[in-house]
Amino acid sequence: MCGRFSLTVDEFFILIERFGIKGSPDIEYRPSYNIAPSQPVLIIRKRAGDLQAAYVKWGLIPAWVKDLQKAPRIINARSETVGEKPSFRSAFRRRRCLIPADGFYEWKKEGQKKIPFRFHLPQDQLFAFAGIWEKWQGAEGEVIETSSILTAEASPDVAPVHERMPLILKTEQEKMWLAEEAEEKDLKELIAAFKPPRLEMYRVSQAVNSPRNNSPQLLEKKDTLF
Repeated sequence: MCGRFSLTVDEFFILIERFGIKGSPDIEYRPSYNIAPSQPVLIIRKRAGDLQAAYVKWGLIPAWVKDLQKAPRIINARSETVGEKPSFRSAFRRRRCLIPADGFYEWKKEGQKKIPFRFHLPQDQLFAFAGIWEKWQGAEGEVIETSSILTAEASPDVAPVHERMPLILKTEQEKMWLAEEAEEKDLKELIAAFKPPRLEMYRVSQAVNSPRNNSPQLLEKKDTLF
């Protein structure tokens, strides 16, 4: 599972250079230390041959939903079944995206408490989750774009805290994930070959438990429990 993450680079041009983004002049980028479900998330998708950035809501609403009030908001999609599940199948084939991040949070149960930990690459390098996005349109023309993060079995670095983890793409896999001409079998092979990167982790404040808290202090290390 992935229920919180961070994207804290100061300037949008850093993302432009890292991911090759073009044609996104209207983006009002803002760093976030505690991105939570239902909040806007920055995604990168391919349109008209260019990589474009956009903010969409985190929590995918399937396009076929009729009643928005009863619609699920699905924050994660299991990579093993994303190509078969009705909620994700169309997005997996036609609307894949990158979701930039520099860390994510998971919680370990210790007695009655849940202790939050932050996972990140060495030197807090930027990376991208494999994501999918969807466009829901209501009968009166209302349009909502949403997204979901793919997950996989946890790596040895993450398993002591949680059994699942977000699917982090290698840099050389990002282009294929976004390729409009990519064959479904090739995408499934990419997922099956997933090898998680080496991750570092440390304990953080329980202030991250509330999505109302969003400040650099959330990244500070606390005494680890193991």
